[in-house]
Amino acid sequence: MKIFNTINRNSLKGDILGGLTAAIVSLPLALAFGLASGAGPEAGLYGAIIIGLFAALFGGTPTLISEPTGPMTVIMAAVVTAMVARYPDTGLAMAFTVVMIAGVTQILFGVLKLGKYITLMPYSVISGFMSGIGCILIIMQFAPAVGVTAPSGGVTGAIIAFPDTLSNISITELGMALGTLLLILFTPRKVKQWVPPQLIALVVISLISVFLLTDPDIKRIGEIDVSLPSLVFPTFTPELLQTMILDGIVLGMLGCIDSMLTSVIADNLTRSEHKSDKELIGQGLGNLFSGLFGGLPGAGATMGTVVNIQTGAKSALSGLIRVFILIVAVFGASGLISVIPIAVLAGIAIKVGIDILDWSFIKRAHKTSKQTSYIMYAVLLLTVFVDLVVAVGIGVFIANIITIEKLSASQAKNIKAISDVDGRLPLNKEQRSLLNKAQGQILYFYLSGTMIFGVSKALSRELGSLGDHHALIVDLSDVSFLDDTIALTIENLIKDAQELDKQVVMLVNKPRTKDKLMHLGFETLLTDADFVYDRTQALTLAHQKLHNAGVLID
Repeated sequence: MKIFNTINRNSLKGDILGGLTAAIVSLPLALAFGLASGAGPEAGLYGAIIIGLFAALFGGTPTLISEPTGPMTVIMAAVVTAMVARYPDTGLAMAFTVVMIAGVTQILFGVLKLGKYITLMPYSVISGFMSGIGCILIIMQFAPAVGVTAPSGGVTGAIIAFPDTLSNISITELGMALGTLLLILFTPRKVKQWVPPQLIALVVISLISVFLLTDPDIKRIGEIDVSLPSLVFPTFTPELLQTMILDGIVLGMLGCIDSMLTSVIADNLTRSEHKSDKELIGQGLGNLFSGLFGGLPGAGATMGTVVNIQTGAKSALSGLIRVFILIVAVFGASGLISVIPIAVLAGIAIKVGIDILDWSFIKRAHKTSKQTSYIMYAVLLLTVFVDLVVAVGIGVFIANIITIEKLSASQAKNIKAISDVDGRLPLNKEQRSLLNKAQGQILYFYLSGTMIFGVSKALSRELGSLGDHHALIVDLSDVSFLDDTIALTIENLIKDAQELDKQVVMLVNKPRTKDKLMHLGFETLLTDADFVYDRTQALTLAHQKLHNAGVLID
């Protein structure tokens, strides 16, 4: 595996334009997310630079732009609030330690080659928690958008304080937030092709606030420290260590999902295929070093990535150029950044929250099954009012149970217990003759396809008539996958048959399946002579057993 990401010198012009445009998109978002997280605008800038650098160098998606994102910021804001409330002096360092843990989690996922499994969850769950994150971002940014200090207590605190927030609205700052949203929404498409609407809103509304508005109470970013970041050493306490590790894993998982989904979008646009495990390692290194230098966590950003590709970028050089331009802009324009109104950044963050909402699914929710809609809305509400981990855990559990139930109902049709030929068994003429000659004394039990634990009840139900027969043939020749639960259910049925003094024949034509059964303990019930490899052998052996037992006489 190549250590560094793909850099193509033949696409220099496209990479320069892509990197420049992506940097212009990144700057206002980094400032907005830095403020929204509670870690400060400089944390957003450091995160945009550091994560972008390491992901571009070591990632597995050449055109991916990595930076702080809305979903990651929402989780980071909750972590910062919780840590600072418990430990005012060291809480922020502990929050950055959580970011480092998230980075280590992503690196481990990459090293263990789990990248391809990250997005294997039902769409209803992904839609629900992404929309929930969008709702949280909107709710949390409402107070800053109207000129009120954000209340404590997270989403619940913001909702409880809503009447007080409304009674203290600053018309000036509300106007700036609305102006920001309107500019982002209604910037002509031709202009958007050259300048991101977020940057237009940031510059225009900030200039208006400086030269045309005289209200001295307008809340602004103020002076920010854009010197070289200092090291933040890992900080934790025994009481919160478990919580920090859990928060780090959640943050890392969310970053993995965010990045993998964006990598898929990049693949579709470039007609290429990303290296998921390598990308996770690059993202993990970015988050590890971002936390180490006091930056926000981040992931692959859809907006920046799409803009980068559409402008002509074809390699990771565009990401490196974006980082260089950000460094020059930040360190050369820190004085200008200080006068940006907080309401403008809140407006930008609210627009991000609106975009995160899965409008496509919400509009069509009434057309999907009730179960899918219920799962999506349940995950959304749990994400907003309880916890992301709880929301995703419950959502995935319920969705999987429903899927298993449907799959089991379908697979149950592949279980057949027949004692005479009725056309439902895949038998040839000779085999049908042998089954008929048994005079109903042989119960031919046929399974096919994927046998998972959900069909165990159907298996037991089909063998309920075992007492009417003297021999049992279990045909597993057409089973593509045998779940351990089904194997153990078959074992119990064989025990029941033997206790009733029934003859048992096992038809297994795959050595792997036979080895699995013997490993589970079938060797205590059956001998090698009881295992055959085709249906004619199985029926012939059953006849012999019945003859030897004196049950069947020609």
